[in-house]
Amino acid sequence: MNVMNVLNQIMQQASGSPSGGGSQSGMELNKVVQNVGTQFRGGQGGSRGVDVKSLLGGGALGLMLGSKRGRKMGGTALKYGALAGVGVLAWKAYQNYQDNARGGPQPMATHNQGQPIEQLQGQAQERRGLEILQAMIMAARADGHIDANERTILTQEIEKLGPDDELHAWIQQQFDAPLDAAELARNADSPQASREIYLVSAIMIDNQNPMERAWLDQLANALKLEPELARQLDHQVQSAA
Repeated sequence: MNVMNVLNQIMQQASGSPSGGGSQSGMELNKVVQNVGTQFRGGQGGSRGVDVKSLLGGGALGLMLGSKRGRKMGGTALKYGALAGVGVLAWKAYQNYQDNARGGPQPMATHNQGQPIEQLQGQAQERRGLEILQAMIMAARADGHIDANERTILTQEIEKLGPDDELHAWIQQQFDAPLDAAELARNADSPQASREIYLVSAIMIDNQNPMERAWLDQLANALKLEPELARQLDHQVQSAA
């Protein structure tokens, strides 16, 4: 399945980059994230900003977010640019969590933590991409507002990004499947994957919506995230705005 092609282009929409729909269009995910990662490692948010009108006005991501009735523009919308650096931000949250637990910066235990999605290759990256895309779709459904018509339009928008028949069938399964945080958590291939699943879900949801916030809390519990680590992940999302 060409899941990374689809995910790359959705992330480009989030970062305000143009998306043409072909496998070679736009910027490569690794290039996008390299820029974002440099900004955050340097402690600065950068100057690119996010084209909010482009972000919420169309495309697969815009439709997923557009299903949230009453979502506000402005600072809340700006956080979606964090999608372009989900692996970098999830890893940074883990670093901060470890530093706080130890009382300051120290060598961090990384054994069996897994790698950020941007560092993976081949089948490992495709598998992580499926986990991330599944988390995005479930978060978009968490408020119960994707109706049959919206689902059809969203499917058409994703089709424009070039999914194959296998990926198309998988996407349809995600729309039909029950919202199951435990199942989503079981698909995580590493602790880093768990952090990325939570972080991308936190980006997608509206904290002011009780149903969506309840989904995120349920997911944190299913992923077995420590409360402080979940707070660090939430902080990375908010600081990206």
